[in-house]
Amino acid sequence: MTTEATPDEASGQTTHQIRSLTVLPAQREDIELHTADGLTLVGDLSLPADSEPSATLLTFHPLPTHGGFMDSHVYRKAAWRLPALANLAVLRFNTRGTSSPRGTSEGTFDGGSAERYDVAAAIELAEFRGLPHPWLVGWSFGTELVLKHGADPSIEGAILLSPPLHRATDDDLDRWAAFGKPLVVLVPELDDYLRPEEARRRFARIPQAEVIGVDGAKHLWVGEPAVARALNEIVAHVLPDHPLPLPTHWDGPLGDS
Repeated sequence: MTTEATPDEASGQTTHQIRSLTVLPAQREDIELHTADGLTLVGDLSLPADSEPSATLLTFHPLPTHGGFMDSHVYRKAAWRLPALANLAVLRFNTRGTSSPRGTSEGTFDGGSAERYDVAAAIELAEFRGLPHPWLVGWSFGTELVLKHGADPSIEGAILLSPPLHRATDDDLDRWAAFGKPLVVLVPELDDYLRPEEARRRFARIPQAEVIGVDGAKHLWVGEPAVARALNEIVAHVLPDHPLPLPTHWDGPLGDS
């Protein structure tokens, strides 16, 4: 763990600058998701250490055939930070056939089709566990899963990071328009697949979609400024009354990943 610590003389606590590998306190547990077509998917759930969560993020990772998995760095940092900084629950998992240090989910990659069962299993787990106010958060390939399969009445809305709109069709966008729940679309200025101007044109089919161009960011959200922007935007929409920007320093003990 890399962190810079300085003593806070007034409180007697240690102040840590939040960096790439900083892990803040949370309740963390390994979980399994069970799909309607008989597969077991592996993941983890991070909860606030000492309180009930105010809301829940159900995350869907980038393309597994190009290195995406539950530990893709924005989601890893969300799980390490947001239970402590924003009182959020964060669910991460590997879609079918995807591996990470947590393990390998059963099944094989299906290009976003059979993954509809994976999306449903994540939503069902949130319902079973009584996790409050669930929001879907998709990144790249994960945005396709959200748009194609995520319009479930139990969710509060969805946030998309770097949507390529390769697999999601106009019919999927029209379904979200009819669904009516909030849709927040974060589009990097320098994205490899879909940039803000084109995104605004494509997502105009969804009246409730809010397309936000992110200056200087790229598809993979590399670098702490890009990650901080993504996490702040997520919290701003999921918890509109939460103070922002999120802290960049933490007073007190750190957590375990």
